[in-house]
Amino acid sequence: MHHSVVTVPLAAAVAMLYARLAASFIRPGLCRLLALAPVLLLLLKLPFVVPLYSARGTAAFFLGWLGEFKLLLLASGRGPLDPALPPLPFVFTAALPVKLLPQSPDGGAHDDAAKTAAALPLLSSGAKVAVLVAIVHLLHGKSRMHPYAAFTLYGVFIYCFLDSLLPCLAATGRALGMELEPQFDRPYLSASLRDFWGRRWNLMASAVLRPAVYVPVRARLGAPAGVLATFLVSGLMHEVVTYYITFRAPTGQLTAFFLLHGASVCAERWCARRCGAAPPPPRAVATPLVLGYVAATAFWLFFPPLFGNGMDDLFFAEASALVSATADAGGRLLRSG
Repeated sequence: MHHSVVTVPLAAAVAMLYARLAASFIRPGLCRLLALAPVLLLLLKLPFVVPLYSARGTAAFFLGWLGEFKLLLLASGRGPLDPALPPLPFVFTAALPVKLLPQSPDGGAHDDAAKTAAALPLLSSGAKVAVLVAIVHLLHGKSRMHPYAAFTLYGVFIYCFLDSLLPCLAATGRALGMELEPQFDRPYLSASLRDFWGRRWNLMASAVLRPAVYVPVRARLGAPAGVLATFLVSGLMHEVVTYYITFRAPTGQLTAFFLLHGASVCAERWCARRCGAAPPPPRAVATPLVLGYVAATAFWLFFPPLFGNGMDDLFFAEASALVSATADAGGRLLRSG
């Protein structure tokens, strides 16, 4: 077992406890930002310690992107972090891509949201882990596949990986007395690009980018500029995360992907306003169009920087090794029982 399994979470937890302490004594503003600067620098460094591609990308997403933005928002007195939170919930929500449910007046989380968050997350995660294993087996025949077929499997792999990991984190939070918002809401049912990006896909990123980028830009330049700026920052951060994974110079394709979708969301909003009296297309028509557009643009711009030039072979070898090791460990446990 590599030492980063212990040292990275431990260093992140200690850093977040320091951030909470500093924010408790220093008012929002430049002084708080300077006090948090060592933590911001540490979070950028920690993913480099992780040896595995997938784990390094996950750490970069958790710490180098979301953790950085949460602390920057904390420095200005905004965002999901509050120094008044107890230490454990603060560290949990600062270091992981999760958000606490708002509290009701009687001190508990909203009942409906809590029930939604608690609805069979582990069963769903188990099904997605089975899909992950099946995809790894299918990719043994990658050399005989069309590249777009392989990219489709990679896309399903990314979604299943994230949507199996995050509910497990939520279940851990509930075991520790916290109720957390879900981070995906069945993106495969999206009826529009606004629905996909704003209400269904990677909701923690939306929750961080909205106060950090969209709201201030919209206040000065209007909603379309706010949307484009948000997607631009998302694209740049995806370039950063991809660099952590591949150690290759950014190509700009990921930024282009998100700018294209930002422009598409703006166009979609404009069309919706112009055709306000017309009924929207039925979901049976809209959802395939939305998913087809996301897939087509991802084949063109999103997947090549992540999986092109031999990176897919490295990912596949790593995933195969992890699946084999997990299967061997499970077999040993069964035999020992």
